[in-house]
Amino acid sequence: MTSITHTTYPMTVYFDASCAICSAEMGSMKARDAAGRLQLVDCSPQDFVDGPASRDALMAAIHVTDAQGLVFVGVPAIRICRTAVGLPSGSLLLDLPLVAPLADRAYALLARNRYRIPRWLATRLAGRTAPSCSQGNCRL
Repeated sequence: MTSITHTTYPMTVYFDASCAICSAEMGSMKARDAAGRLQLVDCSPQDFVDGPASRDALMAAIHVTDAQGLVFVGVPAIRICRTAVGLPSGSLLLDLPLVAPLADRAYALLARNRYRIPRWLATRLAGRTAPSCSQGNCRL
């Protein structure tokens, strides 16, 4: 596992924008990304070929590549994104010997079932509300 403290920016985040919870979470992180550390890439189009892994692998789990080319997948990728935007990474808790394997399993279970989560619930889980638009101007 690569240390988060040695991460270089910007980071490229490969995520499934067709997934409600993935889009809500990445939108929430991007809204907090005042330093411009995250570059979001939607890997959901059928013809997507760029990235650090095959499209199937990218669609199965979030992938993050930092400026040095280091790749983070799954829970470590989420932790590093959270750190990049100033949110607590949860690393102390997630690194505990009994918790780390549970977090990885919970992520894998969520990733396999992500399309079953309704968009309204996904946005609430990600801490975002739906955009409010009036006369062509939108706010979150």
